[in-house]
Amino acid sequence: MKQLKGKIAIITGASRLKGIGAAICLELAEAGCDIFFTYWTEYDRTMPWNIESEEPRLLKEQLLEKGVKVSSVELDLSKSNAATDLLNRVIDEFGEPDILINNAAYSTNNDFTSLTVDDLDQHYFINIRATTLLSSQFARTFKKKRGGRIVNITSGQFQGPMPGELAYATTKGAIDALTITLAAEVAKLGITVNAINPGPTDSGWMTDHDKSELLKMFPFGRIGEPRDVARTIRFLVSEDAEWITGQIIHSEGGFKR
Repeated sequence: MKQLKGKIAIITGASRLKGIGAAICLELAEAGCDIFFTYWTEYDRTMPWNIESEEPRLLKEQLLEKGVKVSSVELDLSKSNAATDLLNRVIDEFGEPDILINNAAYSTNNDFTSLTVDDLDQHYFINIRATTLLSSQFARTFKKKRGGRIVNITSGQFQGPMPGELAYATTKGAIDALTITLAAEVAKLGITVNAINPGPTDSGWMTDHDKSELLKMFPFGRIGEPRDVARTIRFLVSEDAEWITGQIIHSEGGFKR
């Protein structure tokens, strides 16, 4: 069912075919959304999961096969003008967007003994500054009066401690506060704002050891997959979810820490 036909969605951080961002793009395209996604291969190449240079192009081809309009841009969201540039480009190419999915994230391991100013700044620039500025710019340009949707991806920072990920936990945790306050501010514009914690998701970063340890904590007997969070997002951006806003949704299959 093309329940989102005619809607325009922006998804950030959709570079890897196995990633959550790609799954969100595919799920929303299946529902009829026109898709504009961003990616930043320089970051992915420094991570353990790496990235093949053709992955963003292949994702675009898969989306086009679903009969929707598709565009993308490689964009460093840490730049101060990134939010304005992105929204202007989407409007020029597609028109006024209906949906913003803040999926892009920055994550490296550190704790109080190793944390540096640069570590914290890099996490802040992507995880909270870019998310806040993109959301604000989206709301400023939204004139449709109803049907606006912002969904932020968080990681359950308030479900328990995350030792060894101090900068990530600190900056991603701020997304919960942003979601609750922004939801109250933009409701009058016809925009809902929610956040989703997908729990540990097999998006390419897990080792076999990680999987064997995590599997014990999932009562359904399997680890979360990117499509799990994508389907939750598909519901949240639909008309059926117009009364849900300011919520932090833990869609993690009963994961027990």
